[in-house]
Amino acid sequence: MSEIGRDTLMAFADGQLDEKASAEVEAWLLANPDAANDLAQMQRQNDAIQALFGPAASEPVPPRLDPHRLALAQSRRRWQGLARAAMVVGVLGIGVTAGWLLRPITDNPALYNRLIADAVSAHTVFVAENRHAVEVGSDETDHLSSWLSNRLGTGLAMPDLATAGFSFLGGRLLPAPAIPGGRAAQLMYEDAAGERVTLYITPKSGIDGPALELVQLGDDNALYWANAIITCTIVGPQPADDLQALANSVFAQLTPSAAPAPIYREL
Repeated sequence: MSEIGRDTLMAFADGQLDEKASAEVEAWLLANPDAANDLAQMQRQNDAIQALFGPAASEPVPPRLDPHRLALAQSRRRWQGLARAAMVVGVLGIGVTAGWLLRPITDNPALYNRLIADAVSAHTVFVAENRHAVEVGSDETDHLSSWLSNRLGTGLAMPDLATAGFSFLGGRLLPAPAIPGGRAAQLMYEDAAGERVTLYITPKSGIDGPALELVQLGDDNALYWANAIITCTIVGPQPADDLQALANSVFAQLTPSAAPAPIYREL
């Protein structure tokens, strides 16, 4: 092995190297204790994420948590929905579960609805972080784009939202619990007031659903979009129209050859 870089270390952490390459990385880590410590910290983060999302991913979604019905009920009875969300957040410590409790009822929830829930879960967890809001910062944008593109198996640009008033903070690789063995990229942005939005991106393969859809969950809006290549869910506290305007810029930069995003349908 001629060079051991970050991508090689990520592959080692994911167990994707063969026996010979793994042995070389292990020997290199013994000679580079700082890199070994960084890798150990990253593995602990991955374990924590798996512990957080893994159980929910393996459980079938109860019929009472259908996203369409609960989202509709939430829009009609906003205050009741917020009260339920606050109760669940207080009990479980994370706002994502509130999203599930606000989802409509169906015996067979669509995969894209589960992706929206995963996006809101990841948003809730990581926008509250300061030092560890992202895994790779915006000062390594080229590396981040290359790394996430390799992990998702498709070219992934890092959208520039400066004209909309948002600075790019960076991103991270996440499991996509809704997809067996799936992976997702989360990109995070922040405006001058400190409000953050996140993009939750997965490959499109095998995922049916609408091209664009908006769901309100608690204090956040989630705007789901998909084309033939990827799905992307934008999550943030901004009004729906603001997210739609932001989405037009995001989607054009993620896949420049795709058609402009349609107007969302609100549930």
